[in-house]
Amino acid sequence: QSNLGDQPSLAALVNKIITVADVSQDGKLSLAEAKSMWALLQQNDFLLTLSLHEKEHTSKLLGHCGDLYITEKITHTSFYNMDVPPFLQPLLPSAIQRVIHQWFSPAWPRRAKIAIGLLEFVEEIFHGAYGNFYICETGFRNMGYNKKYDFKIVDLRKVATEMTIRQFLKGRHCEQNIDCTYGKDCVAPCDKLMKLCKSDVVQPNLAKVCGLLQEFLLHGVPPDLREELEKQLKTCTTLSGLASQMEVHHSLVLNGLKTLLWKEISNTKYS
Repeated sequence: QSNLGDQPSLAALVNKIITVADVSQDGKLSLAEAKSMWALLQQNDFLLTLSLHEKEHTSKLLGHCGDLYITEKITHTSFYNMDVPPFLQPLLPSAIQRVIHQWFSPAWPRRAKIAIGLLEFVEEIFHGAYGNFYICETGFRNMGYNKKYDFKIVDLRKVATEMTIRQFLKGRHCEQNIDCTYGKDCVAPCDKLMKLCKSDVVQPNLAKVCGLLQEFLLHGVPPDLREELEKQLKTCTTLSGLASQMEVHHSLVLNGLKTLLWKEISNTKYS
């Protein structure tokens, strides 16, 4: 409850946790099994691995021992086949870095398939079975794909539950919105009169993801698709507001983008 909120689905999650903890599969938990699972549950990324494990866009849990766990390997741990090393990034202009990315990126139809998977993941964690989840460091290095070009989230430590963010913001002093930032880019508004952070993140996952997709998809896009794709991505990046107040608009924009991309690659070898 403290991490996910008072969700009606928590009983099912508890049963799942107990099943995973029962390594010997004898129908009961030993003290060692219980202590191991309790240590694992203190790690936010492990709790999210269990919460989202039924989603095809997260790595499957393969095993655990003590407070360590292992998941399936993700073939490509970035959207680009070659990335600029961190120590070189401050030295290279962003335009040069974009060119390097473009040289070493998959063919456009494969990028479209990866993008569809990313949009599906955003859809899954928006009002999911265990509440809302926010991607709080939206970058190419936290997202990857497998050999079939199916999207996979690489680092669940960059994803936070709505309750975790609310607890972080509660009673937090601020002078401006930047003071109300959880992680790298989950920003809530600052009440400048009360000098306190409000509890709701303003920019939804979808808007941040579409910012990435502008660079990822517009390079090499089929000419007859460019104008419409640019228009839809621009609309998407301007989404803002409380999740509860924009659910319908969010779904319309997301489904519009998925349909546009899928129409382009369906009935081809890339689908």
